[in-house]
Amino acid sequence: MDDVMKILPHRYPFLMVDGIIDKSENRVTAFKNVSFNEPQFQGHFPDNPIMPGVLILEGMAQTAGLIALEPGKVPLFIGADKVRFKNPVKPGDKIVYDVEIVGKRFGMITVNAVAKTNDKICAKAVLLLGMGKET
Repeated sequence: MDDVMKILPHRYPFLMVDGIIDKSENRVTAFKNVSFNEPQFQGHFPDNPIMPGVLILEGMAQTAGLIALEPGKVPLFIGADKVRFKNPVKPGDKIVYDVEIVGKRFGMITVNAVAKTNDKICAKAVLLLGMGKET
């Protein structure tokens, strides 16, 4: 997690990436261990806890930030296309995010992102990220 926190500005409870599995210039694989004591499970849903899709999407965007971040910049999640949620994520699952840069233009990047649990796709999307100035 220290590697992630050195790169991303996010902190608990909004840090959605626990560690990096593999990283290259245009691709990164990272993970999040989903635990029952996370605040979203108090209301989503108490009797059947399911990770909110928007937080899975945020995890994919944060993972993209791990390869896109430039010194003195903050990764900004600008857009998402072709978002699909395939399988639920529950406490005890390990989400593996696989993100690959497929385009760079005007200081923004486009990535293909896939989130898996137990080798099954739980979400996928095409994401757009830009870089904002650190404040």
